[in-house]
Amino acid sequence: MQTGRASRTALRVAIRRAAHQAIDRPRILEDPIAVRLIGPGYERDMERAMHFVARDFRLYMSVRSRYAEDRLAQQVAEGVEQYVILGAGLDTFAYRNPFAALRVFEVDFPATQQWKHELLAAAGIAIPDNVTFIALDLEHKSLAESLLEAGVNAAEPAFFGWLGVVPYLTLEAFRSTIATIGRLPAGTAVSFDYAFPPETLSAKRRQVFDTLSKRVAAAGEPLQLFFTPEDLEKELHAAGFGRVEQFDTDCMNETYFKDRADGLKLSPVRVGMLATAWV
Repeated sequence: MQTGRASRTALRVAIRRAAHQAIDRPRILEDPIAVRLIGPGYERDMERAMHFVARDFRLYMSVRSRYAEDRLAQQVAEGVEQYVILGAGLDTFAYRNPFAALRVFEVDFPATQQWKHELLAAAGIAIPDNVTFIALDLEHKSLAESLLEAGVNAAEPAFFGWLGVVPYLTLEAFRSTIATIGRLPAGTAVSFDYAFPPETLSAKRRQVFDTLSKRVAAAGEPLQLFFTPEDLEKELHAAGFGRVEQFDTDCMNETYFKDRADGLKLSPVRVGMLATAWV
């Protein structure tokens, strides 16, 4: 991510989620805001996102949002009233939030947030009163301090969504973030996605990774942090998390694509892994 410039990968993710709304039935993620938010001018990108070659990325980015929102719903049912979206990008949850008591905090780079405000205004999408924007670069400022300044109650549990961020971080920034979350009260949880080390991938999966890596590096947002499931679990336990769930492609297909009439599902290429950790 280049300082002072809005995230280009956030737009690509939003376009893929919008494409899912446009063509996949039934939808994995119901998001009536997605197409409105990106607005006109991206028709060609939408067409590419609908192509079968791009299918895995379109589905994966929709599934990971659905997965995080499912885990959020479980936490809300247990009394959690704070949702922090780290690297919010063009995430739309706050504008279709079904939980009246849930406060939403969107954390991202100032330039990305300004761009999102412009897109919301252009689409006529109002910002709800229970949404707070927190301008932050995780590489350069304390998350804990920023959360407190924004009104997050550190004496109460919170749920964190952290999608599409971890592979772009340094290990130091990742550890600092999970340490901050891990110090919050019992009932706190975080859902995120991560990527496998390139050297552990099969030839076919490595080809997909190399293509993606070159693309995001050209956008100024290189991939640099990878984990094996075993190493990730060690990191989370060391940061104070008592329970860890790892959700691979087989779990995603079984949970979200089982018995579909159209046979739609994620391929064995395995774009990424999902995880949730509870304090």
